[in-house]
Amino acid sequence: MATNSMNLEDVPSESLMSELLRRMKCASKPDKRLILIGPPGSGKGTQSPIIKDEYCLCHLATGDMLRAAVAAKTPLGIKAKEAMDKGELVSDELVVGIIDEAMKKPSCKKGFILDGFPRTVGQAQKLDDMLEKQGVKIDKVLDFAIDDAVLEERITGRWIHPASGRTYHTKFAPPKVPGLDDVTGEPLVQRKDDTAAVLKSRLDAFHKQTQPVIDYYSEKGIVAKLHAEKPQKEVTDEVKKVLS
Repeated sequence: MATNSMNLEDVPSESLMSELLRRMKCASKPDKRLILIGPPGSGKGTQSPIIKDEYCLCHLATGDMLRAAVAAKTPLGIKAKEAMDKGELVSDELVVGIIDEAMKKPSCKKGFILDGFPRTVGQAQKLDDMLEKQGVKIDKVLDFAIDDAVLEERITGRWIHPASGRTYHTKFAPPKVPGLDDVTGEPLVQRKDDTAAVLKSRLDAFHKQTQPVIDYYSEKGIVAKLHAEKPQKEVTDEVKKVLS
């Protein structure tokens, strides 16, 4: 008896053909296991889907995976929920276990992009131990390096129209009338996190936490430092050069 939750007969032919063509294209791609490190506003979120599509990788965001494991009530998800219900942090071992589970999915066959993990050297070591048992390793760590002053200009200049989600920037994409949405004329607002004081606090925490992780992987010779202050297309080209 079929155990698949999805009946392929119910999937539109266009979707099946599209997925088949994607898998055929991906078959010749080399395996890659990547870690992305970068502060908020560094462009990591912009480049991640480009890398994912170009190299047929799966995107593993630990927060999303934890929520999915809890919702699916997997053995590790149940343990994670117990910890969260007690107000405790989910252990590194559990997070690495959930990454291990996720890596077994067909979408991760060619490798993965890890985003948001590891945040400490201890986590990096546990991740390496788990991968070593599978006979694989992290191939490259992409360090989205950018000057704090450039980030401040990028982030503190952002304004949004709450109802539509339209975004503006005082320097790079200003509204026609300062402070007002181009379409409705309604006032724009700034996110609470997009102020200089909040950004400084987040950046201080980021540098303190992640620099040891970058140093750890630098000793292994697998860190590629990207010039994340450059325009998006140039950063994409730099990523392709590093990964080729």
